[in-house]
Amino acid sequence: MNAASAWISRSVSRLRAPAKATKDAAEGAAAKPDAPRTTHERLQATLRRSGEALSPRVLRRLLADLQAVAAPQVSELEGGRSAQAVIDWYASAEPEERRDLWLLMCEQFTPDAARIKTARQRYEAATGTADEGQAEIGLRRALVSPRTRLLQRFAVPAGGMRFLVDMRAELLPLLKGDKRLLPLDAELEHLFSTWFDVAFLELRRLSWDSPASLIEKLIKYEAVHDIRSWADLKNRLDSDRRCYGFFHPSLPNEPLIFVEVALVDRISASITPLLDEAAAPADLSKATTAIFYSISNTQTGLRGVSFGNSLIKHVVETLMAEFPRLRTFATLSPIPGFRSWLAKHAGTVLDKLDDKRRAELGRAVGFEPPQAAHLLGAADKALELDAKSPVRQVLLQCAAHYLGRELQEGKPVDPVARFHLGNGARVERLNWAGDPSNKGLKQSFGLMVNYLYDLKRIDKHRTQLAQGKVPVSSEIDGLCPD
Repeated sequence: MNAASAWISRSVSRLRAPAKATKDAAEGAAAKPDAPRTTHERLQATLRRSGEALSPRVLRRLLADLQAVAAPQVSELEGGRSAQAVIDWYASAEPEERRDLWLLMCEQFTPDAARIKTARQRYEAATGTADEGQAEIGLRRALVSPRTRLLQRFAVPAGGMRFLVDMRAELLPLLKGDKRLLPLDAELEHLFSTWFDVAFLELRRLSWDSPASLIEKLIKYEAVHDIRSWADLKNRLDSDRRCYGFFHPSLPNEPLIFVEVALVDRISASITPLLDEAAAPADLSKATTAIFYSISNTQTGLRGVSFGNSLIKHVVETLMAEFPRLRTFATLSPIPGFRSWLAKHAGTVLDKLDDKRRAELGRAVGFEPPQAAHLLGAADKALELDAKSPVRQVLLQCAAHYLGRELQEGKPVDPVARFHLGNGARVERLNWAGDPSNKGLKQSFGLMVNYLYDLKRIDKHRTQLAQGKVPVSSEIDGLCPD
């Protein structure tokens, strides 16, 4: 290659390198899109970027509307009128436009960081002195964000509480994908825990004579055993049944949570007779047992606000006043997490069986040594298994272990168990084929459980659970040896 050719080759190479680098940079930028702009950045901008719902101009106007709601110098009534205007805008806004409103609430109404820092330093300096109390008050006030006052004003107009509850219900599914929304969710949950305290709730009985609009809501919100027809609903409101709900003055026609109760003469082992529309009402003069067979929360937006413990207490007191003969209060509950738990742990279960039991199970499933898939396959035919079936015995022992031993961060892994055991109940009895419906089979191979509320031992059971031991009956204890 002559000198001229070499020079041309070197020059072309130098020209190609920057071009390739530029191309690579462009491809990298395409692969890594810019992070979403904060509302602070968007409010200072002129143009809207792709993916942003509201333009900077509209965003500034919306912020001004929110600031009018939260303005400390205006009255609650005037702030409430401003809030109503935003509620009206929200009703016709698109989902992404609503998200922009939430982001404004999160990012533009935060506590004053400098004020918090100063208040914390004063509190730390005053600890142990006569000024500690005053310093604590200062710190508490500094921690209150303008967002609190903003949300309080939204609760002022008629329908404002309904707006806030529904807004949080929309917000909840998006939290995992957008952590910027977490402060708004936390603020709403905190306010709801105060506004919906049991002291402000009313326990009301729901009967066949209740307004039709209210009865229809039982059908809509029933979460445990679907109400199939009006005849089904009428059976659940018959003379030997009771249905109670908690109501809040700001949501007068919306039960926040309701419980369905059957009054019987013994602890129920199956949901089928309780849901039998053709069954004659039980003799109330012989009723000694109240069975809580369905408890349903109705408001997604109130997630994290606990009503169940107070509801059960109030219902027990109400029932005892009406039926002094009642002595036993228990549930007939689903085990919604059992099937999925067993699917993950079937192999471990088989490994823990001794040789004799493993061989018996192998003969029962037609494969030795049995594998997890064989156990789960045989469990799918649970209703066909007789009382002596090794598969049935393994399932019962696994269910007892799942309810009586499995804890996660000190709490039962099953959500229904977590609810009742947290309220002071104990795991009393497993019921084979307690729920033979498709839903029951899919959740727990048809198994149901009774949780017993022993009124004299509720506090003891709570303490026991707090110490990491699930309260169980001797029958359950015998099924799940350590």
